[in-house]
Amino acid sequence: MKAELAQMVPQGNGVIVNCSSIGGLVGSPGRSAYSASKHAVIGLTKSAAHEYAAQGIRINAICPGLFKTPMFEEVTRHYDPEIVKRMLTRAPIGRFGEPSEIAGAVLWLCSPASTYMIGHALAVDGGFLSR
Repeated sequence: MKAELAQMVPQGNGVIVNCSSIGGLVGSPGRSAYSASKHAVIGLTKSAAHEYAAQGIRINAICPGLFKTPMFEEVTRHYDPEIVKRMLTRAPIGRFGEPSEIAGAVLWLCSPASTYMIGHALAVDGGFLSR
């Protein structure tokens, strides 16, 4: 953000979308360090959004849920398939997300359609947190 803001402040506008996680919105057993780092991203997003909104810079965060990314694939390949199946039941949509769905949320946050949003942590989670 430091480098992005160095460009955006002089030009008087810009959009930053930070990447947190649903782990930044809720805690999980055995994931304390991960959760703490993702909560920190949201705190930074909210504070910076307040600091830079008057300068025409919008700052938000996305909080992806369970997505088929290389990191997810690497972690889950060591799991028992039944554990992965149970993970899937936590998302009411009934499937893991595709990276393009994260990209769609980021594009929307960068678009004119979301110009009134600042400091928001947008869950892109297939309904995981709606339970």
